[in-house]
Amino acid sequence: MNDSQTPVLLTVKEVASTLRVHYRTAYRMVTSGELKAIRIGKQWRVHQSALLEFIEDGWKEVQKSKKRMHSGPKQLKLPLE
Repeated sequence: MNDSQTPVLLTVKEVASTLRVHYRTAYRMVTSGELKAIRIGKQWRVHQSALLEFIEDGWKEVQKSKKRMHSGPKQLKLPLE
């Protein structure tokens, strides 16, 4: 594997910095499985593509929420007697 094929593995601290969250928040995301990671010895590493996928999925959720909010209130149809 040459340098261009070497995977970029980020520390939890680097992930926290990228996401602008506290270290413990990033650590919790990793240990809960919310963010894909591998454990090397006693340390966690996050593949750069896993972080980008996590961010992209977050944007998709935001877009879905905005669409639901802008679709307007749903009208209930009640039976008339």
